[in-house]
Amino acid sequence: MDESFVESHRGVNGSISAFFPAYNDGGTIASMVISTDIVLRSLTSDYEIIVVNDGSYDYTKEMLDELERRYDHLRVVHHPQNRGYGGALRTGFASATKDLIFYTDGDAQYDPHEVRLLVDALREGIDVVNGYKISRNDPLHRIIIGRVYHWGVRTAFGLRLKDVDCDFRLIRRSVFDKVHLASNSGVICVELMKRIQDAGFVVEQVPVHHYHRAYGVSQFFNFRRVFKTLVDLSKLWFELVLMKKGSSRALAANEPTVAEVKRLSGS
Repeated sequence: MDESFVESHRGVNGSISAFFPAYNDGGTIASMVISTDIVLRSLTSDYEIIVVNDGSYDYTKEMLDELERRYDHLRVVHHPQNRGYGGALRTGFASATKDLIFYTDGDAQYDPHEVRLLVDALREGIDVVNGYKISRNDPLHRIIIGRVYHWGVRTAFGLRLKDVDCDFRLIRRSVFDKVHLASNSGVICVELMKRIQDAGFVVEQVPVHHYHRAYGVSQFFNFRRVFKTLVDLSKLWFELVLMKKGSSRALAANEPTVAEVKRLSGS
């Protein structure tokens, strides 16, 4: 890493949790954990790394068990069965214990070192820093579908974001005192940012790099999942836009409990 890049970025004002949802990411998750440990160690002494293994059937579990033996700051949560992207994120948010929560995907399409950019943007009065892709490094069909999806959800949900689908975010943990999530599918990203926006939290946006997928395949791009996503988005739009409801009490009851998280992580 460029030394000038390190020197020009300051440390975290507080503690930080970094977590990754992982599903069949055996080929990339080790580099994500190691890179994140390096960068967080340079920012603060009070940090933790959490990986939520969402029922992977490749060698993700074995890789994570070995990493957990080697890295003191790493904690692994294993879902016995796949709960979906939303289910993995909800477990990650419930597992985080530090002042700030950073998350991105375990497939290494984003560079954990760029969490520094998010930290620098988290000034006083900012609650969330949301990345947006400088350029999407995916096949053409995914780029086209992604742009259509982004335009559709941004319009339908009234989101003031440059990139709804960029899973590279830094969030103050206190945000989740008001924001409670219920989605188990990929539409959780829309739900998360819509609830954050509606709750009046201040969001800053910064450009980040997006890289070619080096291992595994996308779990989203097949007809069944696309159809389910459209159904889930319709239900979410009905709840958050048309009805403008979403009882925090009801949603909170649906979140993973502390006891459940401890059971899954073996602590």
